[in-house]
Amino acid sequence: MQQQDQLEQRSHHADTDAEADTKAGVGTPPGPERTRGQGQDQDQDQDQDQDQDRGKSAAPRGRFRRRRTYVIAGAVALALTAGAYKFGFFSEIGDPTSFGKVKGKDTAANGDLRPGVRMPTGPQAEFIRTSRLADGTQIARTTLKGAKSGFTGDVWVWVPREYYDKRYENSAFPVLISLPGGRGYPKNYWGTGPGLGLQQAVIDGAKSGKSLPFILVMPVINADTKHHFDGSDIPGQPKMGTWMADDVPDFVKANFRTFTSRDGWAFMGSSSGGFGALKHVLKHPDRFKAVIASGVDIVPDSPLWNGNTQAMDENNPEKLAEKLIAAGGPDVYVNFQIGTAESGRDKAEKFMRDYTRGPVHTRLQVIQDGEHNGKSYVRGMREGSLEWISKVLLPPTPDPGPATGAR
Repeated sequence: MQQQDQLEQRSHHADTDAEADTKAGVGTPPGPERTRGQGQDQDQDQDQDQDQDRGKSAAPRGRFRRRRTYVIAGAVALALTAGAYKFGFFSEIGDPTSFGKVKGKDTAANGDLRPGVRMPTGPQAEFIRTSRLADGTQIARTTLKGAKSGFTGDVWVWVPREYYDKRYENSAFPVLISLPGGRGYPKNYWGTGPGLGLQQAVIDGAKSGKSLPFILVMPVINADTKHHFDGSDIPGQPKMGTWMADDVPDFVKANFRTFTSRDGWAFMGSSSGGFGALKHVLKHPDRFKAVIASGVDIVPDSPLWNGNTQAMDENNPEKLAEKLIAAGGPDVYVNFQIGTAESGRDKAEKFMRDYTRGPVHTRLQVIQDGEHNGKSYVRGMREGSLEWISKVLLPPTPDPGPATGAR
């Protein structure tokens, strides 16, 4: 697709950088996990400081003060270590993990369920932790066998700290399904590490009150490394459209607290992933309400279509927008992102001129000096797109009462 080789190359570098960050301890929480590398050096430095103190001819009162300082420091370290064990910070990257217990379909029978909130129904997925962020949140991966598509691929998930706050234990959270550009297989570069800054952008936006604390769901978008499937059910090929529009949301509903209406569901994607994200919202406006589409292609162009015009039209955002306008709704919200250092702005603006009417609402986020890569698109999200999409989706609602802190 347009400039996809450039984005694929950059996304590969981004994956490598993110993995390097993980190995170097970048993004790990303060305390035990980071101290495995840096902490040993810190312990040695502290021992050396103590040895130097012993070599000085200090007065007895000075020695007493130093001993008292060591005792207090030791007590604090012990308390921090105990807390770290309690909250799981000693768990290694690559270890099995979870995002909370899934109680099953009988959850609602055990207490009052808020209108519009879907508790996780199970079955519970098996996750492997792949990264930790500085605030203690984690990115984890699972392998999903799509019941409807028949396709099996990996999905990465990140949830914000608010998800674990006792005040929100009865609340749903909005979901942002995030699709990569390039090959998008066997990895999704939004999920392989925090290096591109997507998770941190959500953290910062929620902390400032400008955007919602989204659940980020990051599936692969293609079935192999050789072909682009346009996020669609191309006849005779793996059903990647069903995978992303049906199987991935079903998996999220099984494992997380989500909204029952489309008002809590959106897509985000870049380049070929932006095409898929745009297409799914326009094709399934009853399921998804909004999209952030970055550096996006507008029409399907995979050679796997083999000239099947009818099938292509069923997955063409222009045709889908026309159909939605003719039907009179439901309303969808499209945010294009284009950098000034990349091409494609003319295509996004043409789509906006042709289809911004009735139920189709559009917006353009221009990223100054932005290039065709993930870091530029995250910058655009920080500069306005996250705030925009947060205004059209439902927020989590806390229970009344004082804050109890996140896990």
